[in-house]
Amino acid sequence: MEISAAGRLEVRITPADVGKRVSVRCLTEPGDTSAKFTDTVGVLTSWDNGVLMITRRDGRRVPIAESVLVAGKVVPAAPARRRGPAASYEELARVSSRAWRPVESEWLGEWELRAASGFTRRANSVLPLGDPGLPLDAALDAVRRWYGERGLPAYVQTATGAEDTQELLGAELERRGWTPEFAAEVWIGALAPVADRAEGAGVVLSREADESWLARYHRKGLSDVALRVLGSGPSVWFAAVPGAPGEPPTAIGRCVVDGRWAGFTAVEVDPGRRREGLATEVMSALARRALEEGASAAWLQVEDDNEGARALYTRLGFAPHHAYQHYRAPQEQGAQEGREQPGASATRPADARSSGAPSPDARPSGTGPGDARPADARLSGARPTDTGSSSTRPTDTGACDAGPSDTGSSAARPSQAGPSEAGPSEAGPSEAGPSPAGPSDGRPADAGPGDARPADPRSPYARPSDAGPCENRPSGARSS
Repeated sequence: MEISAAGRLEVRITPADVGKRVSVRCLTEPGDTSAKFTDTVGVLTSWDNGVLMITRRDGRRVPIAESVLVAGKVVPAAPARRRGPAASYEELARVSSRAWRPVESEWLGEWELRAASGFTRRANSVLPLGDPGLPLDAALDAVRRWYGERGLPAYVQTATGAEDTQELLGAELERRGWTPEFAAEVWIGALAPVADRAEGAGVVLSREADESWLARYHRKGLSDVALRVLGSGPSVWFAAVPGAPGEPPTAIGRCVVDGRWAGFTAVEVDPGRRREGLATEVMSALARRALEEGASAAWLQVEDDNEGARALYTRLGFAPHHAYQHYRAPQEQGAQEGREQPGASATRPADARSSGAPSPDARPSGTGPGDARPADARLSGARPTDTGSSSTRPTDTGACDAGPSDTGSSAARPSQAGPSEAGPSEAGPSEAGPSPAGPSDGRPADAGPGDARPADPRSPYARPSDAGPCENRPSGARSS
């Protein structure tokens, strides 16, 4: 906190600091004479009508009334990493997108619209890494039409907690009634320590997900679309620890090597064989192969509540980089459930503006990022950009690949493994595919679907907030 020369706490932020990362302290209750404080660190996404709205690293939005504000200052965009590889959000987004490609994608300015017949949210959501070339409301209307044509609910993926992430866009989506359905974190680390952690004994590597590997994978009855997504990426490897004769493997994993990066996904272990180090063996074998192909850094994704996996990844040298969320459009009218059907294929045929999983680095010439385009059903003139997704989340729960739900909630995950070995479970909520259910009731109070206030001129996305009083964490437990 900022302390004056006289030793008093001072508020050194103003509405002009919207869009910056700040650290604030506030009273737990207005007029509280016991001087109990709470601290919040995050991006200031709005400051209107006497209320500040701060988006924390984990994506949660915290409203703070001016009347309880005690101190505040602008802080660096993100803390410096003390270990592991350095990486920007945009680099990780591009790499992770190439590791889990949709079967159909189309571009709206610098937003990539991705579809794969409902197989996982990350392959069926918008990845915005720049200007859509339209005003926000028009862009969102175009997004909803595009997914509606394919019988899918519209999702937008946003990231928080690192430099150049999308706290302001997330706040604007909530203002328009879009509902965040889950959050997870992207972790990164050096690759060599993963390879050195175990011998990789008994692990068999292959280039394809054969019937044996799929028998352990928690998703069953996969369509051709799902198999295409699983096999997508620059250099894909599948790992398996063979089980007893006639039985599925006791552990599996998937790794995509892309330049200096190796991404781990779909790490799953037989529930009866957890805490035996099998997940570590699988990751070590895959890491060795990635090192041979020239990779030096690793990434993966993990759910906030998966303590077993988080403990394992910490021991392997990984640390959080940023978090991400998927926002679902409010009350999809007439949209059918985006449920993957056996034998399903991509929807309408590809043409010059829509193709089957193009490279995220392919750009047609003659288009600039600022080109304004009409928002029609085919997103006329949309162009590709260098972008990516950060939603290919491997956890030891296998949850990164959970598919569509009939209830709008994620699949229940079996009991997690303990810290000694974070063994995967059969399914989990972190990557449940699009569901037909409408927005949940867990939306913050300021995210009313009928909100149509004019945009705040201080930032591209920040708008007035109806937020309530401070809802922070106890003092001393600071977020980063």
